[in-house]
Amino acid sequence: MTFLEPEGAVFISTHDLRVAGRLREAFKEAGYRVELITPGESLAEGPFRPLLLILSGDLKSESAAALARQARLEERIPVFGVGREGEDGLAKVARALDLQEVFPYPPDPAEVVLLGRRLVERRRLQEITGIVGETEGIREALERVLQYAPVHATVLVTGESGTGKELIARGIHALSPRRHKAFLAVNVAALSETLLESELFGHEKGAFTGAIDSRRGLFELAQGGTIFLDEIGEMPLATQTKLLRVLEEREFFRVGGEKPVRVDVRVIAATNQELRHLVEVGEFRRDLYYRLNVLRIHLPPLRERREDIPLLVEAFVREASARHDRPFLGVSPEAMEILVRYDWPGNVRELRNLVESMVVLAPGRRIEARDIPPEIRNPHSRGLLPAPLSLAPLHPRGERGSSFRPELEFVFRTLMALRMDVEELRREFQRFKDEYFLVEQELPPLAVRGSLASPPRLKEIVQEVPQGRPPVVEVGTLAQGASESLPPGVGSEGEKGGGEEAAGAPPAAPGVQEEGAVVYRPGMTMDQVEAEVIRAALAEVKGNRRKAAERLGIGERTLYRKIKQYGLAD
Repeated sequence: MTFLEPEGAVFISTHDLRVAGRLREAFKEAGYRVELITPGESLAEGPFRPLLLILSGDLKSESAAALARQARLEERIPVFGVGREGEDGLAKVARALDLQEVFPYPPDPAEVVLLGRRLVERRRLQEITGIVGETEGIREALERVLQYAPVHATVLVTGESGTGKELIARGIHALSPRRHKAFLAVNVAALSETLLESELFGHEKGAFTGAIDSRRGLFELAQGGTIFLDEIGEMPLATQTKLLRVLEEREFFRVGGEKPVRVDVRVIAATNQELRHLVEVGEFRRDLYYRLNVLRIHLPPLRERREDIPLLVEAFVREASARHDRPFLGVSPEAMEILVRYDWPGNVRELRNLVESMVVLAPGRRIEARDIPPEIRNPHSRGLLPAPLSLAPLHPRGERGSSFRPELEFVFRTLMALRMDVEELRREFQRFKDEYFLVEQELPPLAVRGSLASPPRLKEIVQEVPQGRPPVVEVGTLAQGASESLPPGVGSEGEKGGGEEAAGAPPAAPGVQEEGAVVYRPGMTMDQVEAEVIRAALAEVKGNRRKAAERLGIGERTLYRKIKQYGLAD
């Protein structure tokens, strides 16, 4: 099945008559009208509109280059080429002539027809839908339209606002067997719950106040055709239930009606939200989501296909110039660079409106960078927000179950489900940092002494001691033999100067154990120091764990756990 106009034809040059003859027969068998064009002729001279140009050979000649320029600039049609050059040579020629496809000699006619059919039908589909673009995302979307159009299954079109979802829906309808029937579009978000149900399914006389007569809904009016439900994520849950019945049973009840109404309508739905998230927060029926998501087409935002912006600008310029009867000389390279660099939060709709305003405000001259609005030239000056926010409407409390935006509620529930123990993570990180610091810096021996009633923290106990003496930590009077021996030069608790030696008192000898001290030596870990402190505290209170816990400033359960952890039960 092809979508060619009656007057359209495939043009093949006669640079190589043998190749031209074989390709002509192949395209005729595929149902295409074919015209041969000799070097030096013009594509506009024939009675048929050119749809595709194939250069059969001699790609480096001036006549081939002239035909390619005319096809690209005047007729705006794709160009194929056949050459005898090697792979690298063919690639260079393809870039020089801007060929869509290039085939080595001799070409396979079936392959040429296949690629030509795809390209011509895609361009024809672009004319039907109004969607312009050559990037991979747009090509994939148009391929999906061609695949989905002949069948009757439900289609879900996703994408940000302004990306062209309704154009895709109209294209599916135009290429489907239902194209001779009605295509009706309704914006679900624009109607209240009561009015939406009446618009879709109709109502009987007296069904509600103001229903002075019976009225058919859009599903009845679209009998045999297609109905497009835009912003389906905003549909109330009660209406979703009735829509699900229409999709599954092909019947519904009018508002206030008693008899079922059977219909044959294809449904195409669209949304700029993530329906899976709405399902998770209870804003959208799960069974309806699966019923709608039979066939899916996603349209990428304009910021993800910047290569298409020049093509879109050119198409919108032609359209606006013809509609307003205003001559327009185009856009300068500097201005086009600004347009390509901009993120376009409003997508194609925003670009179309800007181009139309430029055509109206600058007739007869080229658009320069200074003519572009400042918010597009300097997008970062618009405000403090780094990215556009989803402006989904807030629902009043009690309606549809929540007053929060579905996206925010989904994020909140996801965070609550993680259940991470942040405090434990902080302790492990602090322990790693302390151990790494103490080992890497090779601190001098650390004497811990003093009262255990107020246990010190590490940042409080590591301090500079005059005259190169080791740092001392006061932890209280400890039992004799509860700790390792003090290093040389460390005084006793009653000494003057907060740990300095008394005048004339001899320093402690190496290896001599001092009463009431827990000594830190390089290489010890924090666990070892903590174990020694706990051992000293237990010795001081003669094994009374409750008193030891009070002196250490920790709970009894924590002390029991640490005694077991460090093997201090004996």
